[in-house]
Amino acid sequence: MNFSRKQLIETDATMNQMRNAVYILIRLMEKNGVEDSKDSLRRMGQNIAKTYINYWKPTNIVTLNNIKDVITTIYQKVLNSAVSLEINESEREIRVQDYKCALCKYHYSDIEIAGCEILLGLISEFISLINKELYEQSSITLEPYKVYQSKAYGNKSCIQIFKYKTGKER
Repeated sequence: MNFSRKQLIETDATMNQMRNAVYILIRLMEKNGVEDSKDSLRRMGQNIAKTYINYWKPTNIVTLNNIKDVITTIYQKVLNSAVSLEINESEREIRVQDYKCALCKYHYSDIEIAGCEILLGLISEFISLINKELYEQSSITLEPYKVYQSKAYGNKSCIQIFKYKTGKER
């Protein structure tokens, strides 16, 4: 049976195979001495966002006022996960905490890079694509900063941190 991308996006699917594939890929990159593994995973997330946005977009503009709702909706719709967010305006950071990270369910003692590096690329690119054509001062862009904690490292949750800029800062 063949499905279109639109049909696949509208179905519920398990993340087990994706998660397994990501950690096989990470091990392969480490074994082969790939130096920019984090960047590769983030680019993978960016590419997923570039495809996904053609079939679903949570809003027409992302601002500091609605960023929590937009990110929460993306995690819920794309990853079937509920997250909590903190915005640190003095540091220009957004901290996303995920207890049900789709890519980091287990602790991997042999892994030095978390699978949720992909999410840093996915979320930041999704936001950039939504606001791509907008030059409003209230719009926002995200930059991947770091995976602060990960279940893959043995933490109880995953915490991804993004840096942000508003339209007037770009």
